[in-house]
Amino acid sequence: MAGASKIPENLRYTKDHEWVEIKGGRARIGITDYAQEALTDVVFVELPDVGDEFNEHDSMGVVESVKSVSDIFSPLAGKIVAVNTDLDDTPELLNQDPYGKGWFCEIEVADPKAAEKLLDAAAYKRFLSHS
Repeated sequence: MAGASKIPENLRYTKDHEWVEIKGGRARIGITDYAQEALTDVVFVELPDVGDEFNEHDSMGVVESVKSVSDIFSPLAGKIVAVNTDLDDTPELLNQDPYGKGWFCEIEVADPKAAEKLLDAAAYKRFLSHS
């Protein structure tokens, strides 16, 4: 399954299968193609609220699928500045377009240098091949 997953080169990744797109002092966060394949059909998403603050690796939301319930962990410390409210009515966007319309939230990053600790695409591919 890992070999078939899409892993865009321009993003950073976590070992919890979240992707991070850094733009200035903000980070857009979602779940990877690998994660959505493992979850199967997503039926509900619990998003954080704008203004919520999280430390690195805090649970900031939940994705529920027909198979399981999984936490979404904050890959970086920061404050929520946007959430994808489209997921309220169409949680299946996480399955259909995990790197596009299926994004989860955006945070104002407390320490932009912390993103350097995240996996690049090559490191994430290696991680998947060993898991």
